[in-house]
Amino acid sequence: MIDMMKMMGKMKEVQTRLKEAQDNLVTIKASGESGGGMVKAIVNGKRQLIKLEIDPALIKPEDQQILQDLVVAAVNKASEEAEILAKESLRKSTEGLIPNIPGMDLGGLMGS
Repeated sequence: MIDMMKMMGKMKEVQTRLKEAQDNLVTIKASGESGGGMVKAIVNGKRQLIKLEIDPALIKPEDQQILQDLVVAAVNKASEEAEILAKESLRKSTEGLIPNIPGMDLGGLMGS
């Protein structure tokens, strides 16, 4: 028979670890670049842009559209990488606490 008190304690531990994992997402940093490194973006595990570097050679009025496109591409690449790293961090934080059930996606627990 399942010990309900033990199971409830385990769920409380899972909730605590998930909260800690979510709070730690801001420490994860992922980068993306475009234009051969002329535009670089860094985002955190919550997919927030935290730094943007633009090569000064790009900052010309006639290059505005390409600059905008490169920034979008760099931010999107960094955001995709951050999502992968955040899911891995969450998986590590809950390892051994939540059974590995095929098809069970914990991505929604990260606030995404």
